[in-house]
Amino acid sequence: QVQLVESGGGSVQAGGSLSLSCAASGRTFRSNAMGWFRQAPGKEREFVAVINWNCGITLYTDSVKGRFTISRDNAKNTVYLQMNSLKPEDTAVYYCAVDRAFYRSGTNVYDYDYWGQGTQVTVSS
Repeated sequence: QVQLVESGGGSVQAGGSLSLSCAASGRTFRSNAMGWFRQAPGKEREFVAVINWNCGITLYTDSVKGRFTISRDNAKNTVYLQMNSLKPEDTAVYYCAVDRAFYRSGTNVYDYDYWGQGTQVTVSS
């Protein structure tokens, strides 16, 4: 049974930093991209960042470029999201996910099969 477990969410003031982790278990995903999405209250789930299978490609939504960094450790089956210079508009539940296709870096929620339970990130002004 595949499980993705996020950790590292919390509350910070604007300008602060948080680091999220997502550990996968049940199978390895060395050939799959892993991504982060977020969902704010009343809004649809949106793409944040993705890293491809060999860490050669990283993609970010425009609003987080230069502030967030995605990385992964295939030996640990874990993906990370370092979030710096946080803004109130970054407040959301953050989800990690695994792209269902090999060797692709999906940016659409429908590209992803496995999802974590989500972790809350709250940024106050």
